[in-house]
Amino acid sequence: MTFEEVFGTAPEGVWLAPGRANVIGEHTDYNDGYVLPIALPHRALASVARRTDGMLAVASVQQPGAVVELPMAELRPGNPAGWAGYVAGVAEQFDLPGGLSVLVDGNVPSGAGLSSSASVTCSVALALRDLLRPDLTPTDLVDVARRSENDFVGAPTGILDQSASLLCEAGHALFLDTRDRSTRQVPLDLAAAGLALLVVDTGHTHSHADGGYGDRRRECEQAAAALGVPALRDATPGSVETIADDVLRRRARHIVTDNARVLQVVELLTGGGDPRAIGPVLTAGHVSLRDDFEISTPELDAVVDTALAAGAHGARMVGGGFGGSAIVLVETGDLEAVTAAVQPAGGSYRTFVAVPSTGAHRVA
Repeated sequence: MTFEEVFGTAPEGVWLAPGRANVIGEHTDYNDGYVLPIALPHRALASVARRTDGMLAVASVQQPGAVVELPMAELRPGNPAGWAGYVAGVAEQFDLPGGLSVLVDGNVPSGAGLSSSASVTCSVALALRDLLRPDLTPTDLVDVARRSENDFVGAPTGILDQSASLLCEAGHALFLDTRDRSTRQVPLDLAAAGLALLVVDTGHTHSHADGGYGDRRRECEQAAAALGVPALRDATPGSVETIADDVLRRRARHIVTDNARVLQVVELLTGGGDPRAIGPVLTAGHVSLRDDFEISTPELDAVVDTALAAGAHGARMVGGGFGGSAIVLVETGDLEAVTAAVQPAGGSYRTFVAVPSTGAHRVA
């Protein structure tokens, strides 16, 4: 399927935005905390052209035959529903009286906790920036893409996914302070150290628009209110233990400790030491997500436990939780054995090595 085949004309350009794997710092972004993602080589491509008939038309190579078409004037949260809503949520933020045609082609696994939705919204946002609003900054585009997910689709994400997709650089992890939006590129060349970051996609999909993610966000807000602080970024380990409600106490404990883990990993990676030292920090993050935040699954727990037993330096679930993927820090020489070990009977899990890649850009 090509743009010309679907729409009968050539696109004005093609834009790419990657998915992401988060090294450490899960659910900390909407708590004004720290995150450390990398961009993946997996990406969404958006071929885009403006129209003159006032219509939005969206097609996907992964959804052959399903062209979604409706007047720009009728765009509103929930209309269109489904996958096309991510594109529509970006388009309705721009002045497009003539309409827009978009063909999306992507290979970021959907529901795997690797930000397939953010790769789509960011590729379209970058296209419309280049075509219509060259004054918009990368930070502006992060907000455009986030609003599409938050306000149009109804997925209560923070800014981690969109920031990673738009701001990451090849060979680096992105250290982002989500409160002041400051960033630093942290060199991450695991291959030079004889290491690999293995991604294990369990195939058990999740959606940010489902209830569990929103529940955790509300619980974090309630915990912050109980402590009288603006966000859990401002909580301390000691103050967290004073929260009377056990559930809220554990949710807050995860955020506080995962913020500390991000800072620890950044220090380890920039201090000239052995990057193998981040392995136990990753594993501690998984234990916190499993026990305090309660968003892991039996499948993800089994991947982590099996990988560690097979000799991995560290492992944890990644993404919003309730399904998706795990990352595993492993010696390159042990990669084949660990990959085989984490597969369930029948070998149904998709696996690949996460290579820190470049962020969103125009490709044609």
